[in-house]
Amino acid sequence: MARRDREDLIVGLDIGTTKICAIVAERTDRGLDIVAMGTHPSRGLRKGVVVDIDATVTSIKKAVEEAEVVADCEITSVYAGISGGHIRSFNSHGIVAVKDREVREGDLKRVFDAAKAVAIPMDREVIHVIPQEYIVDDQEGIREPRGMSGVRLEAKIHIVTAAVTSAQNIVKCCNKAGLNVIDIILEPLASGEAVLADDERDLGVCLLDIGGGTTDIAVFAGGSVKHTSVLALGGYHISNDIAVGLRTPFEQAEAIKKKFGVAAARFLASDDVLTVPSVGGRRPREVSRKILCEIIEPRVDEILSLARQDLEKAGLADRIPSGVVLTGGCSSLEGMVELAEEIFETPVRCGTPMHVTGLQDVVRSPMYATGVGLVLYGVSQSGRRAQSRFRIRDESIFSRVKERMREWFYGEEE
Repeated sequence: MARRDREDLIVGLDIGTTKICAIVAERTDRGLDIVAMGTHPSRGLRKGVVVDIDATVTSIKKAVEEAEVVADCEITSVYAGISGGHIRSFNSHGIVAVKDREVREGDLKRVFDAAKAVAIPMDREVIHVIPQEYIVDDQEGIREPRGMSGVRLEAKIHIVTAAVTSAQNIVKCCNKAGLNVIDIILEPLASGEAVLADDERDLGVCLLDIGGGTTDIAVFAGGSVKHTSVLALGGYHISNDIAVGLRTPFEQAEAIKKKFGVAAARFLASDDVLTVPSVGGRRPREVSRKILCEIIEPRVDEILSLARQDLEKAGLADRIPSGVVLTGGCSSLEGMVELAEEIFETPVRCGTPMHVTGLQDVVRSPMYATGVGLVLYGVSQSGRRAQSRFRIRDESIFSRVKERMREWFYGEEE
């Protein structure tokens, strides 16, 4: 079989706390085909942040090599996801006068510059600047103002920032693995591309991506992003609670959680007895499944309650009529949807990747939502960014980050 043309391939690299996942997609006349996937356990991250570069590089290489074998291609460039408790986001607003009483490209550039003119510490990098809506002479809800008549143009935007060092480490790990990073994408935005329907985005929906080390929150309404945040809690903490509570190795606790875990004891169908391996070569013990669920429930309740508090703090708890969409590996836990409905007091569903063909049966799981979302994001952006923003063997990644920040705030020189 002939090797695939790299120009038609888009690769998303989900660098998570529990796994590294490389998704390879090919643009076709039918849309986007998933042609390969490679995964490997993640050994160098904690709470979404790189803590061991060499271990992370090794995990990335193994995941990418697996995807290369399946896709029969060489992977050189990727769209990388970023998450972690260091993520900060906020909304901004800009106003300018319209020249010649008709909104043109130059007016959009000026109003964007006005909205982006906010003070951001030098130790933070702007990851995304996302337009929410435009207002022309008090007419709200405009998505495309070009060509409209008016004298005043306003723009509401959503700005996402990350710690410069965390972004650098993501890029450095990819570069050491032999990969160019085309762009860095906030993971809940990528997951939203994969699991949300257009009508949910328009009406108002909250995406809750419960991963291994973090829980990512994104609220969409009116077709745009209204709020994003990251909680430094996830499935890793549930497994750690099980390991401590049942005095069993962490790997065994993770397996027990996946096979027998239930989000709350009241959702148990039957109170079975489990055989739990012990540490230090001691004999296995038998434990009631109800005891396991009583260990899991407080942590799951904490994660969902903190997410609810985050929405209330942002004033968005009553602005999600479409409800909540759960995704990420931990959302597959039995009883998670029912418990979330109790806490959020709104309809909840479990989201799996949509909008793709090819190996869709392989990636049809909440744990692959971010990886699929990254390639979907790459398709939407590929026409705008033909070159990698971060390349192999850059002399100074920090200088490139500063250059990108300067571009956001001052615009490109004409």
